[in-house]
Amino acid sequence: MLDNKAPKQLKNIALSALEETYTPYSHFPVGAALLTNSNEVFKGINIENVSFGLTNCAERTAIFSAIAQGHRKFKGLVISGRTQKPITPCGACRQVMVEFFEPDMLIWLINNKGDEILTNVESLMPGSFKSLN
Repeated sequence: MLDNKAPKQLKNIALSALEETYTPYSHFPVGAALLTNSNEVFKGINIENVSFGLTNCAERTAIFSAIAQGHRKFKGLVISGRTQKPITPCGACRQVMVEFFEPDMLIWLINNKGDEILTNVESLMPGSFKSLN
């Protein structure tokens, strides 16, 4: 069962992912750890490209990796950064979260100092664009 504090395993994976990013242009590492309903964890890192539009964020790397392995149900996500306050996801990542996560799925935003904020998709993306299906 997940609670208000980020699960230690997910937090550790998201923080360690900061060392594995490919960020030669922005020097702004972001890590993520996504927990599936079957308790598998998918790590995400941001991967930059000289053509910035081709860059992929850590959150989307984790989500797309899980989707590619057949997962469609998720329990929680930790996003980490070396930021003053806990990091927040960009708009593109928020829209992808709307597509694949339940509105109340737990998302922990953390920094490398130990600060964390608990939120969910609905709070990050109120009034979001959703499929009509």
